[in-house]
Formats: sequence, C-alpha cells, structure tokens
Amino acid sequence: MNTTARMPIGIENFEDIRRRGFYYVDKTALIKDLLEGWGGINLFTRPRRFGKSLNMNMLKCFFEYGCDPQLFAGLAISGETQLCAEHMGKYPVISITLKDVNGNDYQTALGMLRTTIGKETMRFQFLLDSDALTAREKSSYEKLVSIDTTNDQFFSMSREVLASSLLTLCELLYKHYGQKVILLIDEYDVPLDKAQHFGYYDEMAGLIRSLFSQALKSNNSLAFAVLTGCLRVSKESIFTGLNNLKVYSITDTQSDERFGFTHSEIQGIAERFECTDKLYLIREWYDGYRFGNAEVYCPWDVINYICLLRWEPDALPRPFWINTSGNDIIRNFVQMAKAGTRKELERLIDGETISKKINQELTYRDLYTSIDNLWSIFLATGYLTQRGSEDGETYQLAIPNREIRKIFIDQILEWFQQEARKDATTLDAFCDAFANGDAEAVERLFNAYLSRTISIRDTNVRKNRKENFYHGILLGLLSHREDWYIRSNVESGDGYSDILVEIEEKSIGIVIEVKYPDSSIKSQGNLSQGDLSPYDTLEKGCKDALGQIDTKSYEEKLRRDGLEIILKYGIACNRKKCRVMLKK
Repeated sequence: MNTTARMPIGIENFEDIRRRGFYYVDKTALIKDLLEGWGGINLFTRPRRFGKSLNMNMLKCFFEYGCDPQLFAGLAISGETQLCAEHMGKYPVISITLKDVNGNDYQTALGMLRTTIGKETMRFQFLLDSDALTAREKSSYEKLVSIDTTNDQFFSMSREVLASSLLTLCELLYKHYGQKVILLIDEYDVPLDKAQHFGYYDEMAGLIRSLFSQALKSNNSLAFAVLTGCLRVSKESIFTGLNNLKVYSITDTQSDERFGFTHSEIQGIAERFECTDKLYLIREWYDGYRFGNAEVYCPWDVINYICLLRWEPDALPRPFWINTSGNDIIRNFVQMAKAGTRKELERLIDGETISKKINQELTYRDLYTSIDNLWSIFLATGYLTQRGSEDGETYQLAIPNREIRKIFIDQILEWFQQEARKDATTLDAFCDAFANGDAEAVERLFNAYLSRTISIRDTNVRKNRKENFYHGILLGLLSHREDWYIRSNVESGDGYSDILVEIEEKSIGIVIEVKYPDSSIKSQGNLSQGDLSPYDTLEKGCKDALGQIDTKSYEEKLRRDGLEIILKYGIACNRKKCRVMLKK
C-alpha cells in the first residue's frame, strides 16, 4: 500500500485537497460541460455521497474572483486555454449548502436557513465600504447580516428578508463588480426532505419556493446557477415558472461521468494505492451504478475502503455508504409492500431486473402516497440503478451491488422480526417446540413464517450468504425468549456452530445448524434419475447439517456448561420451504 498518498475522506474543500496533497479524481471537465452547455439554471440530481459537494466547491474555486490557477494545473480544464482565459476567476460567486437545514420543526429549520445564508453573506462585508453602492443598498446588506440581540450566534433577518436574501446579495455584488453572479446551491432538497419527515412540509416548501423564485427567476444579476440534490422536485412544487431550468438527472447522458468513479478512474486509484488485487472486491461491493451511459462506482465507499486497506491490507469491504443515512425509505417500502411487490423485491435480490415506469418529477409530499412512487425514489437515491430504457419513461431497475443488496436484506429481516413479535403466542409455541424436541412443530411453524417473508435465492450470492439469511431469521425468532442464553457462530468443538441455546432452568442445550442445499444436487447410490426432488434436497440438507454437528462436536461447549439434555437440529431451507430434523 502506497503510504505517501492520502484519500480525502470527508473533505469537500477543493483547495484543501489540492494544496495538501490528497488524491483527487479529476472531475474538472464538468466546468467545460457547464460553459459549453450554458443553461441559465443547471440542476444535477445524484444520490448522496457521489461527489456533489466537492464538485460544487471546485466550481466555486474556478469561477470566483481571486482564483489561483495553480489549483487547476495539470487537470483536464487547464487544457481548455480559451475557456480558462475567459472565465477562470472572473465572477463573484455565492455558494451555499442546504444540507444542514434539517430541523425537527419549522422554527428550528428556519433558524438554520438564516444561519446558512447569513454566514455566506458575511464573506462580502466589503460591500459596506463599496463606492458603487448607495446608503440604502448598504442598509439592505446590513439586514442580511443582522444578529439576534438575544443570541449573537443567530441571524435575525425576517422571513421576508430571508426569502429575498439571495436575490438581494446577487444585485449588490453585481453592482459592486459590474459582473453578473454565479449562484451555487448544494443539496437544495434536504430542507424539503426533512420537512416532509417531521411534518412541516407546506411551510418549508412555501419558503424555498419564494427564495428560489426570486433568486432564479428573472434575476438580471445572475450569470447562471448550479444546484445539486437527490431528487428532481416537481416544477409545480418549487421551481414555479422557471423556464430556463436545465436538468441533468441520473438517466441523462450529459455529464454522466462527472459524479462517481468510472472503471478507468478506479484502475488508476488501485494502481496508485497498490491494491489492484482488491479490484474484484471493489467491483462486487461498490460498482454497478449507471448514470446515463456511464458505469460508475460509489466514491464514498471506494475512498473509505482504500483507507481501510492502508492499515489492514487484508480487510474485507464494508458497507460504508449505507451507514451514512437512516435508510428509512427502505424500511417504509418494505412495510408498505404487498404480496406482488414483495415478489418483485425477491426478484431484485435474486439479481434480476424489473420494469417500472419512472416519474422524475415528484413532490416530497407524494413520496409515500403510492408504492409506485417509491420505485422512482429508489432510483434517484441510489438504492436501485437502471439497466436501460426503451421509451425514456420505463426503465429496467436492478440492485447495483452487494452493499445495497445487504441493506435490503437487513431491512427485510428487521421488518420480519417486528411482524413476528406482534404474535407472541405463536412465537412462544415456536420456541417451545425447539425446547420440547418437537421437530415436526418446528418445521410447520417455520414454514408458516417463511411463507410470509421475502425469500433469498440470488444466484450471484455464495451459498454461505444464503444460509446466513435463514440463520438471521431463526436467530431473531428465538431471541423472543429473553430467559434463554443464545449465541451465534460461537466456537465449539472443532468449529463454529450456527446457533447454540442454553435453557439453564431445564438443563437443556440446543444446537442448530442451517443449510441451504443446492437444488441441483445429484442422486447418489442406485438412484440415477438426475437431480433430487425438492423434498429430497431438503432432506439431504438436514442430514448434512446433523452430520456436521456430530463431526465437529458442536455440542461439546454445551456439555462443558453442565447441560444434561442436548437437542441437535439440522434445518435446511430453500426459498420459502424448510425441512427440520432432530437428533438427541
């Protein structure tokens, strides 16, 4: 591992990355895209952690007065000499991010928005000394930066002043410099997302609509604006009357390689950090997204894994992206899903694609009004990706990679356990059947549970990971008995048993081994009829499980703990069927 190079985890400041020697994946071609396309208002929609904020800061560094050309030396844009001569360091730039406007109520969020815009406005205090501004215009500026007299950490601008704040600042900067302003708004839709979640959507939507309408519509002081977010929110909701809005969504081919890492960029990273032997793991876990025609990896995952490899050269990939959000959307989706939708979810987890009509213009209020809307949100937010479209409206959707598949499975297990706990009587019967050595009842009740959940058959997944899914279901069900001592994957005998249970008051120990038998297992002995039947396949899986318990002496730990009765269960599962065998 090359220890002289560093990956910029959590660093979204372009200048810091360039000056402090962090590794930078060159995305400066985005500047050329914007200048040659020249939309009045440019909206880029991409999932979180795909480089939106860093790209926005890069744009600020390039266009703003005082730009240091050395920051861009050797990068793609430096080869565009005419564009650099005309535009580098030639504009006043207003740059805000709304990602921190996430209050639990409207008043808190309102204060956060005031602070966000107030702090950016404070960068331009030289306007108070500008000979180009009148006293009245300077007074307008002072209203933007006025401080709350009861708490000097907060700005006190009224709602009306706040709504016109970006327009006012544009006008003042234009008059001072004689040059129109570039306006950058990062994560524009976060306040709407939070407002919908906490129940003050209408108030926040009205404020954001007023703010954007004044700043972006008929603003003669504006050169152009760039916005980023996860969703393309309906024009009728926020972007009312904006006829010059140019959208670059995840289905558009324009600038499709400017967010996320391409295969060639990943190859360059792996060579620089001397970890080309891990490329197959990086691809399995973090690749699979398709923006326009570009195949891309999630940058946040890649840089975190590369950093992990620096200290742990043999480290396996981890789900970094999914840990940066509460993932409420999947939880709500699974809860809303009916039988047909669960079948579609099974197909996705199995590595297949499903065909869905995608609506790329929604309001946050509409997100959970229909299960159909959630497919569109999954695509926009990175939980699903597209594998092509025939008509530009209906897309083939797929789970992009192993990391996202894991979060779907985890949320399914969580939902299933919550549903199971609602029927304590059945859960007690299930657990008691294990303790009583009633394999027939265990099998009957477990089959009933499996019939109500979402099964895992993914042919792209190794057999042990399929077994882990059913292992997780069993573990969740058995954990209902808080008086039982339950351990998972514990060392016992000559290996690691799936589940060990100690029922101390009855001196009962339970060993459970779970198998996912391959349905293509061939008949043995005198039977020469090809593949085993589904029943025989499960039967053989149970026998293999019991054989492993004996061969590995998994019951040894239970006997050492003084338990007198040992019950050994071999359980074989395939899709929504199981077979259970007991050996005492």
